[in-house]
Formats: sequence, structure tokens, C-alpha cells
Amino acid sequence: QVQLVESGGGLVQAGGSLRLSCAASGRPFSSYAMGWFRQAPGKEREVVAAISGSGGATYYADSVKGRFTISRDNAKNTVYLQMNSLKPEDTAVYYCAAEEIPYTSMIRFGPSEYDYWGQGTQVTVSS
Repeated sequence: QVQLVESGGGLVQAGGSLRLSCAASGRPFSSYAMGWFRQAPGKEREVVAAISGSGGATYYADSVKGRFTISRDNAKNTVYLQMNSLKPEDTAVYYCAAEEIPYTSMIRFGPSEYDYWGQGTQVTVSS
């Protein structure tokens, strides 16, 4: 089992940047595919970005391509989400999630594919 703790959320003006971090504890970190999701009030949770256990494969939602970057440091048991050129529509609670995978090259996309979730961190982008 893995425990996840997010940090780095906050209030930022449109066009600004934030970096979210998610620290994991438990089994070897590379044995988990990781994802960042977000949920705005009244909306369903949606995938923002995902990364394979090795970090060699990444996925981005169309709405964040070119603005957000997911990365991981397996030595530090941490996954990051660098968010640039933020827009008011990026406002949401952001969650990191983990799913144990048999091969480090594997990646997971949808919320239902992840078993472990952090508590979430609020990101608010003002116009």
C-alpha cells in the first residue's frame, strides 16, 4: 500500500505558475504509475496528466497540453506537476493518484484505474 501527500497548491493570477508535488511512501516508487487529476465544483474528476513508473511515458489532457508538465523523481518518491500559463478554468482541487503496475513502462489514464489517492490540494486561478 502507498500513502500520498500533495503540496504546492494556492492562489495565483491568470498567466502565473505553480508546481504541485506528491510525496509517496510505501513500496518502491517505480512500481507505481502516477497520475494527476482535478475536480472543480459540480464537475466530475478528470485526468490532467499521467506518467509511467519509469517516467518514460507521459499523457496529458488536451486542455493542459503545452502548459503543464508531469515528472517524477523515483529516488525521492515524488511526482510533480509543473503548471504554467494558468487559466481561471484550471481552478480545482488537484489530486495525485497511484496504481501498482507489473512493468515500469506501464501508464494508467482514468480515475477508475487508480487505487490510491492523496487528500487533494486547492488551486485557484484568479482572472
